Amino acid sequence: MAVSQTASSAKVKPAKTKWRMETNWGLHAMLLPGVLITIVFCYVPMVGIAIAFQNFKPWLGFFNSPWLGLGNFERFFTSSSSVNVLINTVEIAVLKILTGLAVPIAFALLLNEIRVPRLKKTVQTMVYLPHFLSWVILAGILKDVLAVDGGIVNRMVSFFGGDPIFFFGDGNWFRVAVIVSNVWKEFGFSTIVYLAALTAVDTALYEAAMIDGAGRWKQTVHVTLPSIMPIIVVMFTLSLGNVLNAGFDQIYNLYTPMVYDKGDIIDTFVYRTAIVQANMSYGAAVGLFKSVVALVLILVSYKLADKFANYRIF
Repeated sequence: MAVSQTASSAKVKPAKTKWRMETNWGLHAMLLPGVLITIVFCYVPMVGIAIAFQNFKPWLGFFNSPWLGLGNFERFFTSSSSVNVLINTVEIAVLKILTGLAVPIAFALLLNEIRVPRLKKTVQTMVYLPHFLSWVILAGILKDVLAVDGGIVNRMVSFFGGDPIFFFGDGNWFRVAVIVSNVWKEFGFSTIVYLAALTAVDTALYEAAMIDGAGRWKQTVHVTLPSIMPIIVVMFTLSLGNVLNAGFDQIYNLYTPMVYDKGDIIDTFVYRTAIVQANMSYGAAVGLFKSVVALVLILVSYKLADKFANYRIF
């Protein structure tokens, strides 16, 4: 009898768990505001993409403005300024990507060597702070610090016998100021990722290296860097999607007409064209071109991250 009861109970399959609205309404209610905000501010405005193919007139609206087809795109690719804007965008973005990768790695390695916890936390806090300041505030600080007359940097240059540098009037020096200030603002916060990766390195590897006579430098080269190489590859490949994103907030708050030849990027060009000059169709076409290229780069970067670092988001 007991055997038959055991056999019959073994045939009973557990009931499947069903996702029911009436039992999970609270979770749906929590998601609803975020979903609505995303739809209203991200998807509904996509109707405006139509003006990239029109000679848009605000008083005529989306549906009555005359259509130009690819005319706005042809105008951008045949204009003399388009090549300069694309080159500036790619060069500034690539320099930001490279410095934004190398400096946080180097700083994380140095910070990991600090053995005094209180000192380590103090240094971390100090380098994190600039990340939380807006470029509006930092631009005002940089303009005072780098000013030709009275700026602390040019005072030091003059003290050592050099000529004052016009950082915001010379295109080459403007790029230097942009790259250095971007590193100063972001490298501390970017260090968090690499510090987290360093905590996962097996300490037995360091012990084995010390037994073999390796010093701190060789331990870093042969143990630390290879151990965190997967996260470095992931961060680098994911940053490829920002090749056309050179940082509108920073450039807009720092540049002047004197450095347009070296500092004008796609985002600032779109702003001046669409908002300042009120040529919305042309600005929308340039912005749409940038968005499509950025989407392709992001997809490629995720494929590379999956191939070389086994990183997948789904």
